[in-house]
Amino acid sequence: MTDSTFEAFRRAEALLSQRRPLEALRELRQVLDVAPDAPSVQLLAGRAYLGSAQFTRAEDAFRKVLDLDPSDHYARFALGRTLQRQSRLPEALAQLRMAAVMNPSPEYQEALNELSARIAVERDR
Repeated sequence: MTDSTFEAFRRAEALLSQRRPLEALRELRQVLDVAPDAPSVQLLAGRAYLGSAQFTRAEDAFRKVLDLDPSDHYARFALGRTLQRQSRLPEALAQLRMAAVMNPSPEYQEALNELSARIAVERDR
């Protein structure tokens, strides 16, 4: 990455932390052109796509991260959340389970428990 590409990446991170995902995606355009296979770039793009409700693009980005690094627990968690937002609950549950096993953080466990409960309620209807 060049200095200008790195700066664009940092600006995109800052915009995303300010909950401005569409602006973050604009900053990421040049970064995606230069480093489309960098897991960090795809992860940031996936987060921005998820934040702007572009679920198919978010899913593609998180899956690309996992193709490059299957041990990325955050990409699994984010993919699970993305699938959940698309109402693909069994697929989401599988990803959230893997994320929670890989990294038993409270955030992952809470998401897993919430989705498990939702699936149980829908099954009992």
